[in-house]
Amino acid sequence: MSDIFETIGRLRLVPVVKIEKASDAPALGNALCEGGLPIAEVTFRTAAAEEAIRLMVKENSGMLIGAGTVLTIENAKKAIDAGAAFIVAPGFNPEVVDFCISQGMPVTPGVTNPTQVEMGLSRGLKVLKFFPAEAAGGLKMLKAMGAVYDCKYMPTGGIDTSNLKEYLAYDKILACGGSWMVKADLISSGNFAEITRLTKEAVELTK
Repeated sequence: MSDIFETIGRLRLVPVVKIEKASDAPALGNALCEGGLPIAEVTFRTAAAEEAIRLMVKENSGMLIGAGTVLTIENAKKAIDAGAAFIVAPGFNPEVVDFCISQGMPVTPGVTNPTQVEMGLSRGLKVLKFFPAEAAGGLKMLKAMGAVYDCKYMPTGGIDTSNLKEYLAYDKILACGGSWMVKADLISSGNFAEITRLTKEAVELTK
């Protein structure tokens, strides 16, 4: 397992960020670090994603910055050029996955069933995203697949303070993804103190 995934495994939680203004990225990074979570998955759900990643890589040097919602090779190229350390996708697009592998870029594609898990394992991937986690069967589904396949999962979707500890208690889970501590309205309104508070609260649940 790469050092990237070892770090993610130690942190146990990945904030999934949707950011509208790239200029907010460094302050967001500071808020997450102050909350004890020096990591972010900046999603390509807005036009600001590429520049936000670039700014966080430059200004928040102690953080692990990845790109999420990477749907195309073009997005993957932008993420890599911006300095992202890892790439996450909601689904399993073989072209995107194979491109990332060819670039030596850690990639975690989304899976919901055994066939997709086998697609990942056949490419040498050891960590897969499980998305949308709760809608796709949650822990029950994960444990069913976990009994068969030797890999780790990063479930995302429907995970919050109410079920985080339950997910993390399962040994096949590397870390969970969540957006509740980095909601878009908190970022756009500049309420970074609240992001730090929610992050601290979330970090406590990972212990």
